[in-house]
Amino acid sequence: MSREAAKKDILNRLKTIKGHITGIEKMVEDDKSCDDILLQIAAIKASVHKVGLVIMEEHAKECLVNIAEGDCLDREKVIKIIDTIVKYAK
Repeated sequence: MSREAAKKDILNRLKTIKGHITGIEKMVEDDKSCDDILLQIAAIKASVHKVGLVIMEEHAKECLVNIAEGDCLDREKVIKIIDTIVKYAK
């Protein structure tokens, strides 16, 4: 996926998440059931996780390609990328 395509995908996903949050606010205002609200929250959590995966994938690809091309062959930068991936995966 190109950087611009990834950016567009991320923004679309975030707009969808924003819409879901607005929907949950309305559900709470309308006293909808906890089951229905929790189901929507679970959908938001999954969507946020997917956004994080796309961002992490694009970040790792960009940094690792730069390293492979000799732009920033730096042990500390590689460790930072790995640390970011591990923190997200927890």
